[in-house]
Amino acid sequence: MVWHQFFVRVAALAIVAAACRPALAARPLITDDARIVDPKACQLESWMQFQSGGNELWALPGCNPTGNLELTLGGSLQRVDGGWDGTNVQFQAKTLLKPLETNGYGIALSGGVIHHPDAEPGKVLGNLYVNVPVSFSFADDRFVAHLNLGANRDTGNRQTRMTWGAGTETQLHPRVFLIAETFGENRGKPSFQAGFRFWVVQDRVQVDTTYGNVFGGGSGARFFTVGLRLLSPAFLP
Repeated sequence: MVWHQFFVRVAALAIVAAACRPALAARPLITDDARIVDPKACQLESWMQFQSGGNELWALPGCNPTGNLELTLGGSLQRVDGGWDGTNVQFQAKTLLKPLETNGYGIALSGGVIHHPDAEPGKVLGNLYVNVPVSFSFADDRFVAHLNLGANRDTGNRQTRMTWGAGTETQLHPRVFLIAETFGENRGKPSFQAGFRFWVVQDRVQVDTTYGNVFGGGSGARFFTVGLRLLSPAFLP
């Protein structure tokens, strides 16, 4: 089976799995980290986002077929007029420039494309982005901080915006982490998000929940998320 067929099938399975739930960083962070899924393994990051503009269902399956190249292909559905409409399709490639070490730091490089087929039917390529995540480990990985700097290119109006993010993971228990972050662009108000991550099965099944908003955005911009992350053992050839 060729790789694009493999990822299309995984994406379809991911959406089904996420829909059965009552519900480019490890969930629930939007700020990316200097880590990738294990070599020859795959993961599924899925979540429901509840907001005033319409609820969204996201599913982003990804695999690391080479050992240092994580490929992700997925997207989102939005609840509109009692039905689900496709709103986003995303593809990303991510590699480690320096693996994150305990009590050390790591650097990664990611890039990809996000397309909004319903909102931008005339746009063939979609919007391009690139990001450099840097992560720092403290206290034997009990506290990890992430910094991001990148750019987003709108291919329709040919505008480029700088993107940034700063997030933290604090271990409260071997299975429970406190997540907090702020992120934004060089235009407009930044956003924030905070919540918890819980390992149901250590290093295999994770659930999470967060609350977020735009600084000064009021009730109209706030959002809640509930997520499920699944990680496989190595199985790819």
